Amino acid sequence: MRIHAAGVNPVDLAVANGVFHAMGVVNQPEHTGLGWDFAGTVAAAGPGVDLAVGTRVAGLINGLDRAVGTYAEQIVVAAADVAVVPDGLDLATAATVPLNGLAAAQIVDLLGDAPTGGHADRNRLLVTGAAGAVGGYVTVLAHEHGWRVTGLARAQDEDFVRSLGADFTTVAEPGWDAVADCAALREQGLALVRDGGIFVGVRPNAGPTAERGVTVAAVVTRPDGVRLRELLTRVASGELPARVHAVVPLDRVADAHRAMAKGGVRGRYVLKP
Repeated sequence: MRIHAAGVNPVDLAVANGVFHAMGVVNQPEHTGLGWDFAGTVAAAGPGVDLAVGTRVAGLINGLDRAVGTYAEQIVVAAADVAVVPDGLDLATAATVPLNGLAAAQIVDLLGDAPTGGHADRNRLLVTGAAGAVGGYVTVLAHEHGWRVTGLARAQDEDFVRSLGADFTTVAEPGWDAVADCAALREQGLALVRDGGIFVGVRPNAGPTAERGVTVAAVVTRPDGVRLRELLTRVASGELPARVHAVVPLDRVADAHRAMAKGGVRGRYVLKP
């Protein structure tokens, strides 16, 4: 696979800063591969792979403990882990979808459908970090499963969050039926869930301990080419948001990391080899 664009995600900063090494999750003796998602073109295909050379695809590589990531010029991936990029969707935008879009879809899987019938009043979902890449997707997708969504974000993000069809708040009180903790508030996010509610986090190795009968789960994002194709199609049609903050050369990745570390970046940096 020839990479034309690779997304920069918060998890990359955590890996680069040694967070997962300290937890014992990453154990690469010489160097650790950075980058999860990408968009590019097929450079060569193995036997039985029905993807012509030159086909535009996007995909996600899995796992933290690896020597190679998508911050690269070329990469070898399983055909089942990629999806064809629809016509009209540029590769820089497509590169921001796999990790964030699949994480959001799999978070909504863990939430399940909102209660109906006699429990229809227990469908209030708070999405923390609703203006972020994952939170924005969750906000849209959760509506389709019957949740009444409120996005928690900063005041300057109100228009964007409301444009996704959600209510908006800058301060959340406890008592929510479910919390999708896309901002990784962890214990603070769990405290916002009512007794017996649902909490879904984004840090599988550092989640809060269940309490008060709350169901606690954490997403472990996995490649899924079939589902990714659906997400890319919906981004191309405008049904799902995708935001590119800036496209920068691969050799300026340190600049992108420093800018993201300062916070407040809306949309993803995309690296171009």
